[in-house]
Amino acid sequence: MSALISKIKVSSTLDRSTGKANLIDGSPETCWTSQQGLPQFVQLSFHATTSPHTLSITFQGGFVATECHLQVPDKTGVWITVQHLYPEDVNRAQEFELDSTKLHEISVLKIVMVASSDFFGRITIYNVQLR
Repeated sequence: MSALISKIKVSSTLDRSTGKANLIDGSPETCWTSQQGLPQFVQLSFHATTSPHTLSITFQGGFVATECHLQVPDKTGVWITVQHLYPEDVNRAQEFELDSTKLHEISVLKIVMVASSDFFGRITIYNVQLR
């Protein structure tokens, strides 16, 4: 079951051709690219609450977020980190099992990228999927 994403927010975008809509358009030829500097984030909001089990991200090698913090808001709206991910610096889809006890019935998920394989802190993502 794929989570239905209703809204995407990002920390920055390099230019119009690399916008946030490219994160979920399903095309292997389009991508989102951040401006330089860390941290960067991708925030996904859902049509209804969801309990995702797997996160799949396809980065561009050389522009990979090598450390990611998954965050959800607590009852007061403060973002809390519930899981850490450490993607490899590769050009293929990477799948991560999610902690279902901490990502149960969520309506929004923020992927905070705190480290990058790019010297300038740029991140390029071709696809993001939650299942």
